[in-house]
Amino acid sequence: MDLLHPGRASHPPLNHSFQEMNLSRRDFIKKSAIAASTMSTAQSWSQVSGANQDIRVGVIGFRSKGRTHIADMLKIPGVRVVALCDVDTAILEREAEIFRKRGVPITTYTDVRRLIASNEVDVVTTATPNHWHGLITVWACQAGKDVYVEKPVSHNVWEGRQMVRAARKYNRIVQSGTQNRSDTAIIAAAKWVKEGHLGRVKFARGLCYKPRPNIGKVSGPQKIPAGIDYDLWCGPAPAGPLMREQLHYDWHWVWDTGNGDLGNQGIHQMDIARWFLGEKGLARMALS
Repeated sequence: MDLLHPGRASHPPLNHSFQEMNLSRRDFIKKSAIAASTMSTAQSWSQVSGANQDIRVGVIGFRSKGRTHIADMLKIPGVRVVALCDVDTAILEREAEIFRKRGVPITTYTDVRRLIASNEVDVVTTATPNHWHGLITVWACQAGKDVYVEKPVSHNVWEGRQMVRAARKYNRIVQSGTQNRSDTAIIAAAKWVKEGHLGRVKFARGLCYKPRPNIGKVSGPQKIPAGIDYDLWCGPAPAGPLMREQLHYDWHWVWDTGNGDLGNQGIHQMDIARWFLGEKGLARMALS
């Protein structure tokens, strides 16, 4: 596989089955450490110098949620953030400077393929726009790295299946999560409901009331902000003109890059509903 020339990559059929893993972010890192020392098939760990002492993390995309990834990783003993990647050079330099001021070595990338190809990175976390989730995860699995990918797991169902298959084929840990799954109050409430205090719950409706003043739609193409490699930002999506006010957030409302508020906020409400119902799948639609 040639990460720097993805068009030349060959992807053999992937047909491994899905095994659901329920891990917290902290458990993910801990289990990654266990995998590093016990999984003989995970050659990447055994070939990396010092991997059994520290888990080295590369964070991709951190204008907003990715900064939380960095902060969380820095709190975990035995984990080092060693690489940062963002197509916006201003954001990249801002975060890298924080590391430099602390005297912490950091390698920076604008091209995600170069970070994934690095032998200095064991684990990848990514908070890019949705259209990049699938490709980054598959590439990272192929490169022998474990992955934490922000919600929604994938831009579409087909890409999600390829991520699952890649994780199984390359024997990697791939995790995603929502903040609510780590909320102690909601955890306690879900446990209380599952204990039967409300009887058998047969139906759940997820609601969220938040102001959404606009979705940034404009009448004509907008200027791409300075310091951004727009071709890399678009990646697997069509490189069309910017037709929203904010490149860094309004991508949620563009079909090629986002999933609207159903995949942005709605995923939280759907997940909580499934959680309290004790369901692992989505509701089946009745056929008339």
